Amino acid sequence: MDDPGLSGIPSIQLEDIDPDKCYFNPGCAMALYKPDEVEEILYLLNRRFLPTKLHTTCCRHEPNLPKGATIINNCAGCDRRFRSLYEGISTISVWEVLDGIPALPLPTYDGLQLSVHDSCSFRKKPQVHAAVRSLLDKMHIEVIESEFSGTKSICCGDNFYPLVSVEEVNAFQKKRAAQMPCQDVAVYCVSCIKSMYIGGKTPHHMMDLVLGEPTEVQETRIDVYHEELDRYIEEH
Repeated sequence: MDDPGLSGIPSIQLEDIDPDKCYFNPGCAMALYKPDEVEEILYLLNRRFLPTKLHTTCCRHEPNLPKGATIINNCAGCDRRFRSLYEGISTISVWEVLDGIPALPLPTYDGLQLSVHDSCSFRKKPQVHAAVRSLLDKMHIEVIESEFSGTKSICCGDNFYPLVSVEEVNAFQKKRAAQMPCQDVAVYCVSCIKSMYIGGKTPHHMMDLVLGEPTEVQETRIDVYHEELDRYIEEH
């Protein structure tokens, strides 16, 4: 699945995280999507992993964290920006952390088959792809891979807005969704929920799966969704 030529961006190792400088940033889209789940994951990290503080500053703004801080993130865009734009900040996905917690209590979904749409900004982090699939396996979910997954994943289409029209974005979303072998598709990006739904698939966000909650599509008008997201970003 993974192309060695595209891999190579490491995450900080769990044992190297400073417990005094450990933060969870859910990302703006997740904070808008299900703030209650953000609190549940924060509680889970504190109870099962390390003392973890909530960090809600958008990745497009100076994080104002001490050197040596680690940001546990849900969003691939946040991971990319925090580790590349701000000196002294390490990152790791929440999926790697959760997968590394021994005996983590998880719901089970016996009989569920799904494909995985990997977030395009995590393309160079195969360790994230592996952690997601390990968690799915622990939840008794069978993964049927698409041709373009892991380090070969293709954008769901949302990133093209507003560079192209909404109609063109929708066309790309439908094309990408059609590449998924299964009707059910696991995603770990809120925008990907909408893309898979617009493309006729049934999306399941990893956060919802881990917490045993149904995935909500919510706003599907791309322009309206991004206006709401942009307002939140400006305020955080």
